[in-house]
Amino acid sequence: MTAAVEQRIVELREQIRHHDRLYYVDASPAISDTEYDQLMHELQELEREHPELITPDSPTQRVGEQPVDHLPEAAHRLPMLSIENTYSVEEVQKWAERTIKALPDEAIEWVVELKIDGAAVSLIYENGVLVQGLTRGDGTTGSDITHNVRTIGDIPLRLVGDNVPSVLEVRGEIFMTNSTLVALNQRQQNKGESLFANPRNVASGTITMLDPRICAERGLRMFCHGTGYCEGIKASNYIDFLSEIGGYGLRPTPHVAAFQTIAAAMEHAESVIEQLHELDFEVDGLVIKVNSFDQRARLGTTSKSPRWVIAYKWEKWEATTRLNEIRVQVGKSGAITPVANLEPVELDRTIVSRASLHNADEIQRKDIRVGDIVVVEKAGRIIPHIVRVEKHERRSDLPVFEFPTKCPECETELVKDEGGVYIRCPNLECPAQVKERIRFFASRKAMDIEGLGDKLVDQLVSGGLVATYGDLYRLQDRKADLLALERMGEKSADNLLQGIAASRERDLASLLNALSIRHVGTTVARVLAEHFGSVEAIEAASVEELADVNEIGGIIAESVYNFLHSDFGKGIVDDLRSLGLKMEAAKRSLASETLTGKSFVVTGTLVKYTRDEIQELIRQHGGKVSSSVSAKTDFLVAGEKAGSKLAKAEKLGVQVLTEDQFEAMIQ
Repeated sequence: MTAAVEQRIVELREQIRHHDRLYYVDASPAISDTEYDQLMHELQELEREHPELITPDSPTQRVGEQPVDHLPEAAHRLPMLSIENTYSVEEVQKWAERTIKALPDEAIEWVVELKIDGAAVSLIYENGVLVQGLTRGDGTTGSDITHNVRTIGDIPLRLVGDNVPSVLEVRGEIFMTNSTLVALNQRQQNKGESLFANPRNVASGTITMLDPRICAERGLRMFCHGTGYCEGIKASNYIDFLSEIGGYGLRPTPHVAAFQTIAAAMEHAESVIEQLHELDFEVDGLVIKVNSFDQRARLGTTSKSPRWVIAYKWEKWEATTRLNEIRVQVGKSGAITPVANLEPVELDRTIVSRASLHNADEIQRKDIRVGDIVVVEKAGRIIPHIVRVEKHERRSDLPVFEFPTKCPECETELVKDEGGVYIRCPNLECPAQVKERIRFFASRKAMDIEGLGDKLVDQLVSGGLVATYGDLYRLQDRKADLLALERMGEKSADNLLQGIAASRERDLASLLNALSIRHVGTTVARVLAEHFGSVEAIEAASVEELADVNEIGGIIAESVYNFLHSDFGKGIVDDLRSLGLKMEAAKRSLASETLTGKSFVVTGTLVKYTRDEIQELIRQHGGKVSSSVSAKTDFLVAGEKAGSKLAKAEKLGVQVLTEDQFEAMIQ
């Protein structure tokens, strides 16, 4: 009987650890909370009946019954150094230049990840079992908080799998989500106890408490983002390390991406900043790292910080105010965006009375209601947004906000993106959409039409003078109509017409961006212009050919194809073509036409060139560059660790070149 019980206990522990990993790491639970509780209850009962079978790493042993007397100090085997900080893109660039100079003629992969605003900790596993948790402390010595980290669901007491490292020290950030803080403050108020100001302070204070039962009640979380002293890890770079520890049941830091150039990494960083409102946890910057562990070791450290990493931070300001109204506005793509009208409040020495709510799902997720007291945040250049609702301040049963079902401008029935979060007006002739598209078309990042501001766009569209992009160019024959507009003088009209005339000279990339094709911004527009060279060539390309272009992919390809082959899109392009706008990219001077008509894919770690450099060489000699290997690929230029692309090329019979062989071709 004891053997059968022992076997059942082992099975239950493995099942619970498996479901913990699915829930915390993969975010894809396979069973309900009730079913999980039943497994835990069965294990608790068996261990109660057979206490001799209880082990410290059992899922039932997360919370100790008694507080510890004190927090002993312990030395870190490897120092937990601080990270060099900057608030400037230029300083990040200088750091990257120093890094490149220190690793001459080497390809460097740059990793971008979120800088979680929490409490830095170190977890130590020996033979797969959690043996110690430490705070950062002064970097060389930290406080032992093992009793508290054991209570955190993200942190496995035993690693998953048989082939785990003999010693694994992972470092990361313990934090509290905004939604957890909202619920905690509601409980605090109900008990008549003091409230907490922000998630970071709660996490930092809780993790060093003597009583683990308090920590267990507060729902702290942890993301892992670094290594300490390790024996037996398999990964040779950071991206692989995150994947490896995820396999052990630890929770890697999310939204991590690697790039071949620092320029691409920083462009990605700027796009990440715009999406921070979607996160339920606090972020105070981004971290840019060198991916390769070998390169990190050779770069080394200063007395204060590693040379292979930098934090790109921004100032954050928060204020509490009342939400007076939620209004919706129509964007250039038809997206219906909710906007919060707030009781005016000071943020970063400016008075803020409006904040973006982004989409209907965000209102629902944060349970935002008119009349609520809300926390508004402004971080760097990001427009103010609502972080959380102070639900303990909600004095009455406020009604849930009902998102409109019809367009507020043209009353067309709204539709929700399939598999997406945005609700849109499908009427492409909706006056609000027309105004927004014309505004964007005239903006600096598009056709840069001097003299065409927001108020003038409103007048032109409302007055019936402009309904399409082409109508802007037809204004050159309607100066009398312009002069009839309110506050439009001779000089203003001339300036506008000169600005419109000058915009005819904008390049193809600017025009493609200006067309407001969904998923096409400045980068994608430039890639399309450089790859195809003309609108006609893009129109002739299939979805597959578009998707095969580096940095495009399936979703963007379908969007571009559908736009250019729709009656709406064809009408716009044909109209602008008839008006003489540039539909071809300026001819680039080629070094030679040696590679004309040939398609290349570049993969692996190169020695002589960066990925961008060799791709530019291919283009300079007339070749085309693609991101994926297919039957249409002529050559694969392969460096070390070429991986799956090399295997696919060999399977398809694609000729594989070394860097030397490629150089011989172009010489």
